[in-house]
Amino acid sequence: MTQATDYEPRPATIEDIARRYVAVWSEPDAAKRRAAIAALWAEDGVELVESARFSGHAELADRITEAYDEFVVGRRYAVVSAGDVFAHHDAVTFTVRLVTEDGDVAWAARVFLVLGEDDLIRYDYQFTVQPLKA
Repeated sequence: MTQATDYEPRPATIEDIARRYVAVWSEPDAAKRRAAIAALWAEDGVELVESARFSGHAELADRITEAYDEFVVGRRYAVVSAGDVFAHHDAVTFTVRLVTEDGDVAWAARVFLVLGEDDLIRYDYQFTVQPLKA
């Protein structure tokens, strides 16, 4: 049974969480990326995408590093926010995009985060809203 909570993240925290979330996917330094993951996700935090589940900092670091290597290295794409951050109690949602140097959107996903009272991500759901262009 789910218990109701009065917890609601502060607006400044909401914007900061979204900004840091987007930034971690573009961080070139592996040590800084791992530190950013630890500062964003709870130690047992989970990310769920259509085809996989990643649990804990180590799996999240591997997943984010793989995405960085595949999509960002060599400036193939930039990871950006659509600027549409909304929150309701302990949930935060916004759109993340992969954009080309020309600004074309190559992929987009709606991110839905469930935060703990410490403002760390407990659950991170990504729903693809625009599949990757070939």
